[in-house]
Amino acid sequence: MTDSLGYRRKYAVLVPSTNTSVQPEFDAMRPPGVTNHISRIRIPNIPLSDNADFQRLIDLIAAAQDEAVDSVMSCEPDHLVLGISAETFWDGLAASRKLKSYLEQKTGLPVAMGSDACSLALDAYGARTIGVVTPYQPVGDENVVRFFEECGYRVKKIKGLRCASPVQIAHVQPEALAEAVEEVNGHDVDAVVQVGTNLAMASLAAKMELKLGKPVLAINSAIYWQALRSAGINDKISGFGSLLERF
Repeated sequence: MTDSLGYRRKYAVLVPSTNTSVQPEFDAMRPPGVTNHISRIRIPNIPLSDNADFQRLIDLIAAAQDEAVDSVMSCEPDHLVLGISAETFWDGLAASRKLKSYLEQKTGLPVAMGSDACSLALDAYGARTIGVVTPYQPVGDENVVRFFEECGYRVKKIKGLRCASPVQIAHVQPEALAEAVEEVNGHDVDAVVQVGTNLAMASLAAKMELKLGKPVLAINSAIYWQALRSAGINDKISGFGSLLERF
C-alpha cells in the first residue's frame, strides 16, 4: 500500500519560517499523485540592512535546519527538497556539494536544492552567460556569482534588490521583478536566473520568457523541476516557464 494522495512522491520541503512564496508556488506546480510537506526552519524576521545582517541570517538558517529536517522525516517522505536559496550557494561549489551530501547522508533521501537545480537547468538550455536577479545584500550576490563562476558560467550582470527583511522579500511586486530582469538582460546574455526562494517569480518568469525570447529561470520552478525529474516524474506543467514545459 502507498500513500493515498502522494502515491507517486511525498516531498519533504524545507523553508525558512519567514518564507511565504515556496509553499503556494510548489503546490501550484504539483502534479497528481505528488504531495508537498512543509517543514519550517524557525528563524526571526531580522532586519537586513547590510552584509553583517545577511551573514547572520545564513547562520540562523544553518543552526535551525537540522531540527526542521528531523521534524518532517516522521511523515516518511521519499525526497528532501530545499525551498531555500542563499544557503545552497554560500561559499561556492564545494560547499554546495558538501551541504547536499550531508543532507543525503542524514536523511537517506535524494535531495533537490536551488544551486544544483539552477546549474542543471542552465545546462539543459546550453546557457553559459547569464544575468542574475536576487533579493540579497551584496555579500549574498558575491556568493551567488562565486558559485556560478565555479560551475563554469559567466555572470554578465547581477541585480541585488537588497530587501529589508526576510519577510519583505515576498513583498517585491511583479513590476519590480520584471524591471530587474530587464536590467540584467542583454544581447550577450543566454539566460536570466532569479534566485531567492521568497521572491514570487514562477508565473512571471514564463511571461518574461515570451517577452525576451530566452530562458528566464525562476529558482522555485528550477527546484521543483529537479525534484520531479530526479524522481522519474516527467509530467509537463504549464504556466511556470519553458523548463517545466519542455524538459
